[in-house]
Amino acid sequence: MTSPDPDTGLLAPGWTGSPAASATGDSAYLQALLDAEAALTRAQAALGTAPAEAARAVTEAAEAARFDVRSLAERARRGGNPVIPLVADLTEAVGEEYGPYVHRGATSQDILDTATMLVAARTLDLVPADLDRTQQALARLAAEHRDTAMPGRTLTQHAVPTTFGLKAAGWRSLVLDARDRVTAVRNSLPAQLGGAAGTLAAFGAYGASDPTALPAAYAHELGLRAPDLPWHTLRTPVADLAGCLAFTAGALGKLAADVLTLSRTEIAEVAEGSGGGSSAMPHKSNPVRSTLIASAARRAPQLAATLYGSLAAEDERPAGAWHAEWEPLRDLLRLVGGAARDAVELTEGLRVEADVMREHLDLTHGLIISERLSAELAPVLGRARAKELLTRLASEGRPLDQAPELTDVDLDPTHYTGSAGALTDRALERR
Repeated sequence: MTSPDPDTGLLAPGWTGSPAASATGDSAYLQALLDAEAALTRAQAALGTAPAEAARAVTEAAEAARFDVRSLAERARRGGNPVIPLVADLTEAVGEEYGPYVHRGATSQDILDTATMLVAARTLDLVPADLDRTQQALARLAAEHRDTAMPGRTLTQHAVPTTFGLKAAGWRSLVLDARDRVTAVRNSLPAQLGGAAGTLAAFGAYGASDPTALPAAYAHELGLRAPDLPWHTLRTPVADLAGCLAFTAGALGKLAADVLTLSRTEIAEVAEGSGGGSSAMPHKSNPVRSTLIASAARRAPQLAATLYGSLAAEDERPAGAWHAEWEPLRDLLRLVGGAARDAVELTEGLRVEADVMREHLDLTHGLIISERLSAELAPVLGRARAKELLTRLASEGRPLDQAPELTDVDLDPTHYTGSAGALTDRALERR
């Protein structure tokens, strides 16, 4: 049989080379599986149902470098998951005396679910630092451009003036929301332990006087939360991860979508500081970081949907619903880890073209403040006549400063940004 090629990320520039790639690779998963097996033996030893020597022997053997991950992947097909061949190999590595204590009382899902939580925890541990750097960069942009007026766009059209400071503050608010969600979910990730059908029966059979104490001891060994119940078909932890990761991808995706629009050649109000080149068009500086973040944001909802679909799992342990989670969850972790890395580079290097923003405020010949003019002219001309005047001027394409009716009216669009400055200040108070 041909050995599977390693997944080097050739078609995944969004996460290739990121810390999240290392944290979610096959070797990382293998080590997490081994960590789960070793922790189980240590927890049993702590409760007096396994010798301390067995715990030491299993822990010493549980090093990923000692095992052939490709062989495990190939042999996983027979039993449907990689834990089955791994237990055989680990038992052999531990040796005849203490091998029987490997995986004692557990089921494959206990180990794989726990390993998945470990991989998720280790990946999520990397993300808040990148999100913090991103929000700090956005805070600087928001403060620097608190009063930098620009067109506010609704349904793709110029609406009324806003400020770039308020836009950056809005991006930052989403990033902070994502950071808080990532931190909360990371701290809630539980170990999994229930045995064959979630009753802990085998652990009692192996001599535990109180099998219900074992999951907490197991979780403590791993730095995970103690589960309230076995969650083989109670998939709240996975659903929480799905929501957190999809939200984070979407929050960063909003930032990327705006940058992609504002950096178009014909708009050019912002630009990435490290744009990528084109293979055929040397004049282009492509917004690569935004593009990769946008790609992650588009993929994340569908991946999360698969994980939510697995909530409807039958019986005490499911056929297929559990298996369907593995790859989408890893993809989500990789995508979000990569997008968080790209967001740092994007925001720390973003160039803001304030002069271009000011020029664009005049593209509608003053009509960008028609909302204010309607309110100010209505008491003087009447609401109907005021609307008629502004509609006529708009159809003629004549600059408002040429209309005799508006001679004494303040037509400076930078004076009509409402409470944008105050809203920016309020947003920046959040830490």
